[in-house]
Amino acid sequence: MKYFFLSEGWAVSRVWSSDGLWNEIAWRRQPDIRRLNLCLVERNEILWLYRVEDAILTVEVKPIDPNQVSQAAQSIGHVILKRLITGDQVLERLGAAEATCQLVNIQSVVL
Repeated sequence: MKYFFLSEGWAVSRVWSSDGLWNEIAWRRQPDIRRLNLCLVERNEILWLYRVEDAILTVEVKPIDPNQVSQAAQSIGHVILKRLITGDQVLERLGAAEATCQLVNIQSVVL
């Protein structure tokens, strides 16, 4: 698995694998991209952790509603994420930041 952090108000647009732009007809499915229930709060901005399958190499993200994103992000039409991170890098990032855990289902984390 690979991971990336994405600011609240942004969404995944296009996805690339080693074969190029993700083709749902060829793969017979959508790419496995899931927002996890964990976020970082950095300078009053919420960054959600996303998990993607190993086949994904690059992710394009865009603001959901340009009127609701920060002033700095309003001039940005889209962003291409080329360096997805590993689980170890996620832990390092969480250890170096103010982390907030959003639990939707407590049973999913209690053994």
